[in-house]
Parts: sequence; structure tokens; C-alpha cells
Amino acid sequence: MLELRNYIDGKWVDAEGNRRTEDRNPATGEVIASVPVSSKKDVAHAIDVAHRTFQQWRKVPAPKRAEILFRVGTLLQERKEDLARKMTREMGKVLLEARGDVQEGIDMAFYMAGEGRRAFGYTTPAELPNKFAMALRDPIGVAGIITPWNFPMAIPTWKTFPAIVLGNTVVFKPASDTPLLALELVKIFEEAGLPPGVVNLVFGSGSEAGEVLLEDPRVSLISFTGSNEVGRHVASRAGEGLKRISLELGGKNAISVMDDADLDLAIDGIVWSAFGTTGQRCTACSRLIAHEAIYDELRDRLAARVGKLRLGDGLLETTDVGPVINAGAAKRIDEYVGIGRAEGATLVVGGGIATDGDLAKGSFYRPTLFADVRPDMRIAKEEIFGPVLSMIKVRDFDEAIAVNNSVAYGLSSAIFTQDVNRVFRAMRDLESGLLYVNAGTIGAEIHLPFGGTKGTGNGHREAGTAALDFFTEWKAVYVDYSGTLQRAQIDS
Repeated sequence: MLELRNYIDGKWVDAEGNRRTEDRNPATGEVIASVPVSSKKDVAHAIDVAHRTFQQWRKVPAPKRAEILFRVGTLLQERKEDLARKMTREMGKVLLEARGDVQEGIDMAFYMAGEGRRAFGYTTPAELPNKFAMALRDPIGVAGIITPWNFPMAIPTWKTFPAIVLGNTVVFKPASDTPLLALELVKIFEEAGLPPGVVNLVFGSGSEAGEVLLEDPRVSLISFTGSNEVGRHVASRAGEGLKRISLELGGKNAISVMDDADLDLAIDGIVWSAFGTTGQRCTACSRLIAHEAIYDELRDRLAARVGKLRLGDGLLETTDVGPVINAGAAKRIDEYVGIGRAEGATLVVGGGIATDGDLAKGSFYRPTLFADVRPDMRIAKEEIFGPVLSMIKVRDFDEAIAVNNSVAYGLSSAIFTQDVNRVFRAMRDLESGLLYVNAGTIGAEIHLPFGGTKGTGNGHREAGTAALDFFTEWKAVYVDYSGTLQRAQIDS
């Protein structure tokens, strides 16, 4: 069994008091690692180091900072298979998806390394003679990075890579369920030559370790991905200190299938979106909005596909759907299935915690399909974060748009149709930060902005050039070479 340690100021160190917890494989229950539980003092020490290091790191030329990221990307490529297997053991997603998770980190490394020679500002004509005007990007300071367990490589790289290439320093607190992948990423930083103190890793609970990041005035930015409930707390506590805050929160994403859709393609997209990562994605499809003309056929064909999905350890080639993250998650999902039944929805297939054979050792939930779901039911409005799909019948395209937009979230939407006019109306009218046409709700690419509207977040975007705006401050610079005092808006 591995014994993990914090990484502060370029050293692997034990947490104060040597308190520890266990990292377990959700498919088998085996203990993977012993993990430190950091105290407030541990986190404060990491912040102190990052704050002190910032003044040196911000002055390193950005192309030199980028060279380290290129090396990180190369090391991730070399270790992709090993990292993917460790990820599957730690959080359960099937190996194919774990490889994709690591690939996102590789893509982000090379993309953000390129920003070391871009991170463009701009020049603009000045309104007075003999005067020059431009806008530059400045790093901000210490970034508190708080990441979830469902993408234990991709999401930390979305946050840490732009932060450091732009000259910020980092204190990184990963989810308690996936400490091993965080450790592996930081080991790669170290091997790539990142100077001590630029990235500091602290393990521990959100209520103790995470709270220090929210409260310490030396932390200038908080980037958080997680639940709406915790996101509201993050916004409240960090907002008191006027920190810059990026929140990537929940989703209640819908696929709309119109009467002219290619049903074979739609079914492939629905199954992948609803049951990939065992439904544990913020972009997972949780609602299926189907035109009444194809509703019954779509329901029956989906039921046949969902009923054949094979539960099991994600390392096995025979597995279609892995475990949920832990027993508590399985229990919460089962409670929602009970709510759906009580509300009058029809349980078509699945439902229930799987306890037969080897599945009893882990946290498995049977892929579930509900039909006859109304838009006002709780299972149609609240994020379940598991392998549960609810079918809603609509009369036409306009009702599909209205039902899609009726929830508090606005992350990802999808529509299957062959009508180009419907496509462009959907592009205009669907309230979500991501929109897929004739594809499912998952599959974002790192060179485009990622994020949502309404209750999904607070307006910031991750990935693409949009990420640069969160991790930098704009500085407007005016150079007056006239030799006289010129007053903007007064002298002309």
C-alpha cells in the first residue's frame, strides 16, 4: 500500500499530526493508498510558500515557463497507459475513458504551453498625438485549485496549466476520493523541472484544508469544480475577501430527439452520454426529450440497449459501465430512483444497487431508464450524478426547447434532427454553454471554452483562450512621448 505525502516547496512532507485516511478502489473495495489529512497549518504553510515564490515565478519569461509545460505533456504521453490504469483503480471509470481523461491533460499541456509565446495583449490608437496605448496581461498571484474526483487528471490540468504558464503559483487540493492521480501529476511537474514552490499539493477535507484557501488573504484566485451546494459556500466565503472565483458546478443536461432524427445515431449518443463514466459527469445526459412521434420506438430500443450494459471492474474488457465513486453515492442515486417511482414515473429498466457476485465488493448501480417523466418531477429537475436517464415526451420542437430550458442549470444540450432550420433555432434558443448537434452532451475539446449558464457556474470559462482571462489581470499602459501634459477627453 502506498503512503502519500503532501508536496510543499519542492519537498514531500507528512501532514501535521500524521493523520491519515484510506484511498479505496470503488470496484473492489481494496485499499490503494494511505493519504494524509492536512491541517489548517499545513495549508497555511503551502500558501506561504506559493505567495513567496510568486514574485520570482512571475518574472520568469513566459516562453521559459511554457518549456516546462511541454515537458509535462511529453511525460504524460509516455505514461498515459499507466496513469489510465491507476485512474480506473482509483475512481472506477472504464479504461477506455480513463485513457481519454489523461489525453485531455496531454492536449491541455501542449495547448497552454503554446500560450507561453502568445497570451496576447493588444495595441490600439491613442486619442492624443504623440501617445502610445496598449493592454497587457499580468499574473495575479496564488491560485487555490480545488478539483473533483470524476476527472482526476483532466480537470486539474485545465486549472493548473494556464495558471502556471501565465505566471501564477498554485496550491492544489484534490478531491479526497482521488488523491493518487493528483500525486502522479505533481510528480510529473517535479520531474519536468518546475521550480519548488510553484505548485504545492495538500491533501485533506474541504471543510478543513479547502476552507483555508477560501479565507487566507494571500490566495488571490479560487478555481472550484463541484456541487452547487459547495459552490455557493465557496462563493460566499471567498467573496468576502474579494477573491477572483471561478465556479464550475452542476448540470441537468438534455438530449432532444426530433421526429426526423437518425434514431440509430441518436441511441448511440444517448447511451454514451447517459451511462459513460457511469453518469458521473457534469455534462452527462440526465434528461431525454423525445418527440411524441418517435417516443415509443425510442423508449423500447433504448430499454433493450440499456438492459444489456455490463457492470464490472473498469479494467476488464467485458465491462461497459463501472462503479460509482463510493457507497454513499450509490445510496443517494437509489434514493432518487425511489423518488422517481413515488412521483409516478415508469421504471423501464434497471434500478437498484447491484450486489450479485463480485459486484457486491464494490459500489455498483444498475443503469436505469425512466419513462413517462414530467418536467416538474424532481428526477427531471435535480442533478442525480449517476446512471439514471429520464424520458420526457413533447409535442413539437418548440416544446422541446421550453423543456430543455426549464431547469436551473445550463451546461450542455444536444439535439438530433436533420432540419437545418431547427438546428439554427436551437443554436439561438437553447440555454447552455455547450451545444451539440447530432451528437451527445459529452465530448468537449480543450481549445474551446468550457462552462455553463444559470446555476451551472458564475460566468467564467475553462479551457481555450477564455481560460487566460481568469488567470490574468488586464493592465492598460499609456506612453506619452509628447513632452507636454495631455489630458484625455479634455485636450483634443
